[in-house]
Amino acid sequence: MKKRFALPLIIAGILSAASAVAADDPYAKLKQNFQQLPAIPPIPANNTQTPEKVELGKMLYFDARLSQDGTIACATCHNPALGFTDRIPRAIGHGAQRGPRNSPTTLNAAFLSSQFWDGRAPDLETQALGPIQAGIEHGTTLDKAVATLKSFPEYQKRFADVFGGKDPVTAENLAKAIAAFERTLITPNSPFDRYLAGDEQAVTTQQKRGMKAFVEKGCAGCHSGPSFTNGGFFKIQVPGSTDEGRYTVTKKEEDKHAFRVQTLRNVALTYPYFNNGSVDKLDEAVKIMGREMLKTELTKQEVADLVAFLHSLTGEMPKFNYPVLP
Repeated sequence: MKKRFALPLIIAGILSAASAVAADDPYAKLKQNFQQLPAIPPIPANNTQTPEKVELGKMLYFDARLSQDGTIACATCHNPALGFTDRIPRAIGHGAQRGPRNSPTTLNAAFLSSQFWDGRAPDLETQALGPIQAGIEHGTTLDKAVATLKSFPEYQKRFADVFGGKDPVTAENLAKAIAAFERTLITPNSPFDRYLAGDEQAVTTQQKRGMKAFVEKGCAGCHSGPSFTNGGFFKIQVPGSTDEGRYTVTKKEEDKHAFRVQTLRNVALTYPYFNNGSVDKLDEAVKIMGREMLKTELTKQEVADLVAFLHSLTGEMPKFNYPVLP
C-alpha cells in the first residue's frame, strides 16, 4: 500500500512546493501578459514551404541584380550581420538616394499582420515586390527583374523545379520565393522566452523589474502578443520627423503621423529607432515612448529596468549558409 501511494504523494508535494514558490514570486502573475514566440510562423495555403523554395528565396534575397544598377539587394538594407537592418537612420537605395524611412528588420516579420511602417502591404509576398519597384530603393521594374532572372539558366531550372509550369519565372513566384525564405528568419529561445517556459534563471532580477514596469506603465497595451506588437497604428511624432505615416495609404485625417506598432523582439540589435531613425540609443527611445505614448516621464531607474528587459527579447539568430549566386 505504501509503495502504491508513494509516487502520487511525491508529485503532490512537488506541486504544493511549486505553488508556494509561485505565491511568493511577485513576478509570477505578470507572465500571463506575455506569449512565447512560436517556432513556426503562419504559412499561407498558396505558398507552402519547401527546402527548395526557401533556398531559391535566399538566393534572390541576396541578389543585387534585382536592382537597376546591380548594387541593391534585399540584404543591403536587411543585413544579417546587423540584425537584418542596415543600422543607418534612413535606407540608402539606387543611385545613393536616401529613403524617407528607417529600414525595419525582417526578423520575425512573418508574424506581423501587415508590412512596412505604414502597413501598406498585407503580407510578405506583397512586401517583397515593393522595394524592387521603388525608385529610391531597387529602382527597377518587375519586367526587368524577371528578364534578369530568365537570363540565367540556373535560375530558370530552380524556378521550374520549385513552381513547375511552362513559364515559372514570374514576379508572383519571385515574391513567393523571397517570402518563403523570410519565413525562416525566426529568433526563438530568447532569455525571456526561456523564462516564460519555466527557466527562472534565464533573466535577471532587473529584467524582471523591467517586465513589471512594462506591464504597469502600459507598454504591454500596444506591444503585446508573441511579437510584442498588436499590429495597430498610433500617432507619434519623433524628433525631426514630418512623415505623415499611414495617412499616405488611407488618406484619413486621423491617420496622419500614425505608424504601425513595431515589434520589440531583438530591439537591442535593430537601432537606430523610430520611422526616421533619429534615435541611436535604446534608453533614449524608451524615454521618448514614455513621454509621447504613455504621457509620463519615466524615472532613471524605470528606464534602466525597461532597457534591461528589452535586452532579454534578443533571440537566437537564424542560421544558414550564404548562397553562391549564378
